[in-house]
Amino acid sequence: MRARQIIGWMAAGALIALILIALGGRLIYGRVDRERLARWIWPEGSSTVSAPTYTPIPRVTSTPSSFGSEATVTSTATPSSEATRRLQAAPSETPEPSATPTATKTKRPKPTPTPTLAWAPTPEGGVASKLGLHVQWNNSPEIMSYVRRYQPPVVKAVGDFGFLGEVKRDSPETVTVGRLQAMDEGYSFCFDCDPAAEARAFVAARIETYLANPAVDYWEGVNEPVVGEQMAWFAAFESERVRAMAEQGLRCALGAFSAGTPEWEQFEAFVPAIAVGLEHGAVFSLHEYDAPTLNRSAGAGLPGHPNYPDRGALALRYRWWYEDFLIPRDMVIPMVVTEVGIEGLIGGRPGPEGQGWRDFAEYWTEQGLGSDPIAAYIAQLGWYDAQLRRDDYVIGCAVFTAGAMNDDWASYDITHMLRHLSYYVVTQQ
Repeated sequence: MRARQIIGWMAAGALIALILIALGGRLIYGRVDRERLARWIWPEGSSTVSAPTYTPIPRVTSTPSSFGSEATVTSTATPSSEATRRLQAAPSETPEPSATPTATKTKRPKPTPTPTLAWAPTPEGGVASKLGLHVQWNNSPEIMSYVRRYQPPVVKAVGDFGFLGEVKRDSPETVTVGRLQAMDEGYSFCFDCDPAAEARAFVAARIETYLANPAVDYWEGVNEPVVGEQMAWFAAFESERVRAMAEQGLRCALGAFSAGTPEWEQFEAFVPAIAVGLEHGAVFSLHEYDAPTLNRSAGAGLPGHPNYPDRGALALRYRWWYEDFLIPRDMVIPMVVTEVGIEGLIGGRPGPEGQGWRDFAEYWTEQGLGSDPIAAYIAQLGWYDAQLRRDDYVIGCAVFTAGAMNDDWASYDITHMLRHLSYYVVTQQ
């Protein structure tokens, strides 16, 4: 029995030996040569599938352009069409794949940051410039930084009044003017109604907002009123508005006339409102614009009146009212130009189409005003500032506009040039 078992074991060993010879005799620590095993399983001529070959991700280099513009990305390696085809091909059957090479990460270079212009040093004695700010929306820290450093004579706010508390805290001598954007824009007068009654209704509808914003020194009424031949009616309206506001401890900015208005003959009818304003501590307000440059109409006369080099049909129009009406009558009321700047919507002017100052940059270059539109605009504002400083009754002006509230006003926006403007105002001592 034992002999028969031994014979059986020998036979089995011989059979195992034959199998190993057939496989090439390669049994190393229990691992079979897979390559030969594959040829045995898939004889020549049968279909085999290779693992996909991956083309390494090309390195990228970048050349950052100056002043923070977007970097240009240039590839240093391009995958061949064959490699691309292989990457796109989806194998129907895949044996165990070879290791996938790990792509080397290349950091995306950061663009060169735009150099930030430092604020001009604040002079110890303050500044004498009469250039102030019109602010549609206090949407940038640059606005209050400018106010704190340079203490402008005027800040006008339209709708967004909350920041005026900061203005009065950090720049107590700054005169603040407010206007309600939604309620006062495009207001339609009832010229058949009693002007005093309408004025009191006007104030009553807004009094809650007025009283909630004590940081406003003066409140404008209707923006750029269109009164035609009804100037006497409007004067009565403004007179009663001043009285109604005074009863609440509030003060008014009278007029708010648009650029190029009123006519010389019309202003006589408005003088009674000036008299009431003087009694109740009001100021006179108006707007002055021109284009393609701010001083284009300087020296031009009004219809039926001679030209004067120090007056104008648009900018410096205010001097007609003071020189011909108010100074001779000893009725010099303080004045604030509550909007000033470039306004391309003025009719009958030369130059290209456009709206705010930024639309005229190319034109100014062509006209020899320089290739830097900010510098060209500040030069024009400097001319206007020098004119205002000749008149003691002018408190200041509000350059239109910082904090543009939407894209409709982007061409007027001066927020990004406030640091540049600071270098002008500090030279005015």
